[in-house]
Amino acid sequence: MSEPTDQVFRVTLRMQIKPGMEDDFEKVWLEVGDSVTSHPANLGQWLSRSAEEEGVYYIVSDWVNEPLFRAFETSDRHLEHRQKLHPYRSGGSMTTMHVVAALSGAAS
Repeated sequence: MSEPTDQVFRVTLRMQIKPGMEDDFEKVWLEVGDSVTSHPANLGQWLSRSAEEEGVYYIVSDWVNEPLFRAFETSDRHLEHRQKLHPYRSGGSMTTMHVVAALSGAAS
């Protein structure tokens, strides 16, 4: 059964991490993550390492709505967060979307 999402706004970042810096990147991401998750409009954030591409990570974060995410995106809090992770990055991209439906799996 589909669960209503009230137009959750999802941000997916693809980050290429410099070779040999993956462990440090993961550590710093965990250390600074609360600068995102403590924002009142943030619903959660996940870090995943690609099983197919060396040094590639995906960060997914869900937000109450797009305007509140955009306000965070231009904030000093976000700039400071990005500056702490920037030394590990060699490239990346961002994709944004509106969640239209969510299905729970049997194991949940």
